[in-house]
Formats: sequence, structure tokens, C-alpha cells
Amino acid sequence: MESKTSKTITAQDEDVSKRIDVFVSENFDLTRSAVQRMIDEGSITVNNLNKDKNYKVKKGDIIEVITQEPKEVNIPAQDLNLDVLYEDEHLIVINKRQGMIVHPSQQNYEDTLVNALLYHCRGSLSGINGEIRPGIVHRLDKDTSGVMIAAKNDKAHLRLAEQIKTHTFTRIYNAAVFGNIRDDSGTIDLPLGRSTKDFRKVAVYKESDAENKIRNAVTHYEVLGRYAYKNNSYTHLKLKLETGRTHQIRVHMAYLGHPVIGDEVYGNENINKNFAFLQGQCLHSKSIEFSHPITGEKIFIESDLPEYFMRVLELLKKT
Repeated sequence: MESKTSKTITAQDEDVSKRIDVFVSENFDLTRSAVQRMIDEGSITVNNLNKDKNYKVKKGDIIEVITQEPKEVNIPAQDLNLDVLYEDEHLIVINKRQGMIVHPSQQNYEDTLVNALLYHCRGSLSGINGEIRPGIVHRLDKDTSGVMIAAKNDKAHLRLAEQIKTHTFTRIYNAAVFGNIRDDSGTIDLPLGRSTKDFRKVAVYKESDAENKIRNAVTHYEVLGRYAYKNNSYTHLKLKLETGRTHQIRVHMAYLGHPVIGDEVYGNENINKNFAFLQGQCLHSKSIEFSHPITGEKIFIESDLPEYFMRVLELLKKT
């Protein structure tokens, strides 16, 4: 039987005219999307009445929030020798190796980052949205390596997610791409959404469309090196994410005609043959910078380029 908890709060002068979803999110450590779902389910009431998420709070309103205790997940904990770059009681930062899947699925139930975090953190995990999960604040694709952060409690998770939303959480990547990018630096501002031709892929669209889940996507880049190898040009890039959409860097670069080397989904098969040793795209999460969600301290964490990436650069330097 599911365990539920009921909490109430009375709106004060400073709360007047706030949307109910905003008010609850601010006062109960819940995400806006979770609050809106709970409103639809009838788990949030105002003066014992169901209200729409657009309802504006009035002074003296008694808001009741019924939350479900986090459910244990039936996922095995595994000691997978995580490369931990930073850890305290609130969060953990790891250096994910290329080829490691983040979340388990029916096809891959073991050997994922979640399995490893369940073992390493031993139950100290965030439980946002009613399900215990290892606080994955931002994801990396299976074949993208590098720095990732996970939260150990809901407060840390929510505050880190808010930093990402407000662009105060800095994520820097390195990529090796096909072709010679003309400008030394620039910004790619192209909305992304699921492809209508292949739902497994992401595609560029002309404009954002919230109804169809087409969202703005912005990537800033800076050229670190230009190379010529086997009669082709290549560029080593530093990339800064302003937004963090699925496959964002890979799709943006491919759309501009500069696919990431080794990308089997959006890349150039003929070009990839020159780098047959790669087991995925040459894309690495190099560093993150953020304010600690509890202490407010500025934290910068950086990882070295992995062996596979250095091998690509060594090849590209051979004229």
C-alpha cells in the first residue's frame, strides 16, 4: 500500500496573486512540472477544492498538498568503479566513461551509471517526483564521456536544476568535428525537437513550438585547433551549452555540415571509417561550474580529455 503525506500552508500577503503551481513549487520543494501533474490528479487543493494550475492565490487560502512517499526502485546496485571527481553529503560529480549508459532500460538493466550510483551512494539519493532515483541533474549520451553531477537529496537536486534553467550552471564540452569551421567563435541558435521521420533522432526546426515539444537550443563554440588529415579538414572545438537539449551538440554540428567524428547516428559514415577505433562520438564533457546548492560556494570541476579523444587529436595532427 502506498504511503502518503499531507501538508498544509496558509497563503500570506506576499503570496497574493501567485499562480498556485508557482506557490506550491516554492514552498514544498517540488518541480513545477510535478506540481502541475499533482494538480491534475487532485493531490493539491485550495480550501478543500480542486483548482486549475492558473489559479491565483488569495490571502488566507489554505493549500493542502498530498505527496506520495518515494518508491524504492528494483534496480541492482553494482560496484562499477566510478571515477569520482568530487563528493560531499549533498552531491557527487563523476567522470563518466564512454560507453556507459546513464539509466537502465529493459534492454540494459545492469552496468549503468544508475546501478553504480545506487551502490556508491548506498541509499542517499534524491526522490523527486515520487520515485527514488540517483538525482541525475543532467544527462550524457551513452557514448559521450566526461563530467556529470548527481544530487543526493531533493533540495540539492531542485537548486541545481534551477541553476541549469537560469543558465547559471556552466557546462563546457570538447568535440572533434569534420570540416573547417570558418569563424573562430560563434553561437548556434536552432530549435530542436523529435524527428518526424525517426523518433529516435532529434532534428532542427525553424522555430520553437511548445505544443509540439520543439524547444529553443543554443550552443556557443570556440575553435581550439584546425587540422588536415587524409585530404579532409577537421576542427577541435570548445562548446558551451546555454540550453541542454537531447543530442544538442551532435545535432547542431551535423546540421551545419560539421558532424562530430565517430557519431554513428548523425555523422558521416565514410569519414568515420578513418577513425574505426572509436566506439562512439568524439565528444567529452570537459568541465562544469556551479554554486553549491546548500553552501552557495562556487565550484569548478574539470576532467582531462580521455584516451580515445587524445588519440583522435594525435591522428589529426599528422598531415
